[in-house]
Amino acid sequence: MEPEDWEIPANLQPHPDDYRFDLERALNAVVGLRANVPNDAFTAGTLGTERIGNGVVIREDGLVLTIGYLIQEAESVWLITADGRAVPGHPLAFDSNSGLGLVQALGQLHLPVLEFGDSEALAVGAEAIMAAGGGRRHAIETRIVSRQEFAGYWEYVVDNAIFIAPAHPFWSGSALISPDGKLLGTGSLILQQGDGKRRMDMNMVVPVAALRPVLDDLLTLGRRSGPARPWLGVYAMEGEEGIVVGGLAEKGPAARAGIQQGDRIIGVGDEDVSDLAALWRKVWQAGPAGSTVLLRVGRDGSRIAVRITSADRQSFLRGPKLH
Repeated sequence: MEPEDWEIPANLQPHPDDYRFDLERALNAVVGLRANVPNDAFTAGTLGTERIGNGVVIREDGLVLTIGYLIQEAESVWLITADGRAVPGHPLAFDSNSGLGLVQALGQLHLPVLEFGDSEALAVGAEAIMAAGGGRRHAIETRIVSRQEFAGYWEYVVDNAIFIAPAHPFWSGSALISPDGKLLGTGSLILQQGDGKRRMDMNMVVPVAALRPVLDDLLTLGRRSGPARPWLGVYAMEGEEGIVVGGLAEKGPAARAGIQQGDRIIGVGDEDVSDLAALWRKVWQAGPAGSTVLLRVGRDGSRIAVRITSADRQSFLRGPKLH
């Protein structure tokens, strides 16, 4: 479905009379985003080569915040304004720790800027607006339903992530806007909670608090400063049998060390782990990228220990080309 082919039901859209800030101006700060990735890119098989989402202008010089997977290894990026203009962009930075990305517009956007709000003070029950590029018809009034840690299968943890409902159907890189017109976070995922009879769709939003301490590094270095976290190239899932390896990055550290799909991860070093967040945090405590990580796994009724020489995730990715 193309972004132009849908709209939020009118009764769920925000109405200008309900807000004390200029709603149209704030929504115009949100842009559509299209990225193209080469077929031989490391993430092409998992994330695709044509990626469509959103971003939000956070600086007057055309700096755009988005969710990082949209621009990972991108060869070209286009930013689409609410009035239909397409402006080329440069994928400036990707932060694998937070999952956030930055794009620099290569032409004049002539758009308003959304300043950061206090995402850490955002409480459960608070109202907000989730906005994709395209103005009010692509924005939805929503509510904060949870604030909690989120762990992803791809070696990823967000502290104090924001969960909202009703969910936005075009969430990737969308802007979560506070009732006073400030940016609170960036849309990352859609999740489902409940059983087959009563199901609630939610968006997971990465709070802007995750960007504040590393913004200067991303602007100057293209990544956060300091040693990179150790990365194994393991896609792990929580199930009834514990933590199970669901897949492996091709030629990644874990695959080279002999970890297999279906292995049950019992512990890291001498410590047992029972959930994804604990697993990834224990891996990161092993030292910087390049450190040896000892995984204890169950396989075919036996328990084995596998030593993995970790790597820097970024070293497997294509860097952005300068225009």
